Amino acid sequence: MKHDEILKDKEGYPLIERYKPNERTNHWITAISFVLLAVSGLALFHPAMSWMAVFLGGGQWTRILHPFIGIVMFVSFLVLVLRFWHHNFLDATDRQWLKQMDDVLANREEKLPRIGKYNAGQKLLFWVLIVSMVGLLLTGIVMWRAWFSHLFAIDVIRVASLLHAFFAFVIIVSIIVHVYAGIWIKGSMGAMIRGTVTYGWARRHHPRWFEDEMRKRKH
Repeated sequence: MKHDEILKDKEGYPLIERYKPNERTNHWITAISFVLLAVSGLALFHPAMSWMAVFLGGGQWTRILHPFIGIVMFVSFLVLVLRFWHHNFLDATDRQWLKQMDDVLANREEKLPRIGKYNAGQKLLFWVLIVSMVGLLLTGIVMWRAWFSHLFAIDVIRVASLLHAFFAFVIIVSIIVHVYAGIWIKGSMGAMIRGTVTYGWARRHHPRWFEDEMRKRKH
């Protein structure tokens, strides 16, 4: 989209493009891969959850497909990291935002510091996901019986299995928080589905980013 092109909703109110189509596609490939990995991973983790293997065609197919889907998710997430890493460094504003967590939880956004494209919570999630993804990839390679596990001692495989479960727990909890926050802040889900947000949403939740976008349109 050109900076001087004004997007509008059905009522004619102006909109701001928050995510381009390829960015949204990248996000949803990662998200769908995560869901498939979560259900298949839980199916492999404990007999009580083995019924979830039905989503990938049964136990055998689950064991075969799980690591390959993991590679897809990692590569897709890596592309997201390359797209957005420069927006996710914590600064003084973010540290102040974290100190005012009571205002955050109470939706007193008028008392919060002026936020750029992402708030401190989103930035911390970004780095937690990076660590978890790398941890899952490395431990998953050690555990991948068809290709790599024969290269490692059994004790290494056991430790890798425990760490894999730990990183999986961290990433599942993180994504649950991510989804909840997206629903809690009305308009956030729409930004990743339609790619646009209203001026009011941007001004209220990410005022510094809103001002940056307005400046771009003037040039």
